[in-house]
Amino acid sequence: MKNPFETEERAAWRKTLRDFVAAEITPFADQWDEAGSIPWELHQKVGALGVWGFGISEKYGGLGFDDCFMRAAYHEEFAKCGAGGVPTALAGRVISIEPIERLASSEIRARVLEDIVLGRKGSSLGVTEPGGGSDVANLKTTARRDGNHFVLNGSKTFITGAMTSDYFVIPARTGGPGLTGISLFFVEADTPGFSRTEISRKMGWWCSDQATLYFDDCRVPAENMMGEENKGFIAIMQNFNLERVALIAGMLGMMKVCLSASIDWAQTRETFGKKLIKHQVIRHKIADMSAKTDAVEAYLNQICWQVNEGPMPVAEICKAKFFTSKALEFCASEAMQIFGGAGYLRGNPVERIYREVKVMAIGGGSEEIMRDLAVRQMGL
Repeated sequence: MKNPFETEERAAWRKTLRDFVAAEITPFADQWDEAGSIPWELHQKVGALGVWGFGISEKYGGLGFDDCFMRAAYHEEFAKCGAGGVPTALAGRVISIEPIERLASSEIRARVLEDIVLGRKGSSLGVTEPGGGSDVANLKTTARRDGNHFVLNGSKTFITGAMTSDYFVIPARTGGPGLTGISLFFVEADTPGFSRTEISRKMGWWCSDQATLYFDDCRVPAENMMGEENKGFIAIMQNFNLERVALIAGMLGMMKVCLSASIDWAQTRETFGKKLIKHQVIRHKIADMSAKTDAVEAYLNQICWQVNEGPMPVAEICKAKFFTSKALEFCASEAMQIFGGAGYLRGNPVERIYREVKVMAIGGGSEEIMRDLAVRQMGL
C-alpha cells in the first residue's frame, strides 16, 4: 500500500532494516526460538543500525533526531522475521532508554546510556507487579528513605529482557496512594537485595527472556531517584504511547507475514485438481486479510504523522492498538485455515504467530484497558 508520507530517507531506512532482517535474522529465527535465546552479538549488530537512538542525543550514541515513521518501520520490519520473540528480546530496552536520558542523573547517563543504545548492555522498565497487572495506581513496591539511600521492597513480573538486563528503571511507592505517590529509581543488576528468576514455559516469545524481579531491602543511592519524588510515573506516562505504536507496527508486520505466507501456500498447494488460490473461498479469505492489513497500515501512517506533528494522539493510539490486535487475530486464524494441517506444525511462522497473538493483545495495555482509556481520552 502506497504511503503518502514516504520520503527517500524513510524508504532507504526501511530497505536497510529489511535487508538486515533477511540476512541476519530470518534464516535463524526458528532455530533461536526453539533454543530459547538469541546470541548477544545480535544486540550489538542491531544497536549499530541506530534503531534505539531515536530521540536520544548523539553524545549518548543516539541519532539526535526523532521520526515516528522510522520508529514504526523498525518494529514492522523486524516482526517480519516470523518469530516475535526475536524482536522482543532485542527491544526490551526500548521503553527504558528515554526515561534514563530525560530523568536520570548526568552521571548515570554518561556512564550507561551509550552502552544501552548501542546494544552493548541491556536495560528494562519494571512496572507490572504480580498482584497488579494494569492497575498501576495500586502499585505495591515501596521505596523508603534511609539516610543517603532508598530501600526498595517488593517485586515486579513479566519484565521483558530482565534476565539479561544490566540496568532497570523501577517505579516504587514513596508517597500516598495513586499515581502521584510513585517515584522512579535506577537500579543496577548487581545491587545487593536485588534478584530475579526466569519465567519459562511461555505460550510464545520463546527466545525472549521475561523475568520476575525481587527487591528485598534493596539499597540504592538517593541520587538514583529519577526525576521528582512522587511524580515519577506521571513523568513517563507518555512513554507508553510510543510503546503502543511499536506494538501496532509489530502486529502489522505479523499480519503481512500471515498474508504473504498464505498467498505463497495457496499458489503452491493443490486440492480437488486445482491450486488453492483458484478456490473462491480461499480468494475471499485472502481479500479479507489484505483489506484488514491495508486498514491497519493506513491507520498507523496517520498516527505516525500525528505523533510527529504533536500533540500525542493518545485516543487514536489506544483505538489502533485494540483494532490491530483483533485484525491480527483474524489474519492469523485465516492463515491457519488456509494452511490446514501444515499450519499446525512447528517451524511454520503462521503457527508461531497464531500462538503469539494473545501476548500482543495483552502486552502494552490490554484490549479492555485500551478501550476504556480511549473513551476517557475522548472526554466521555
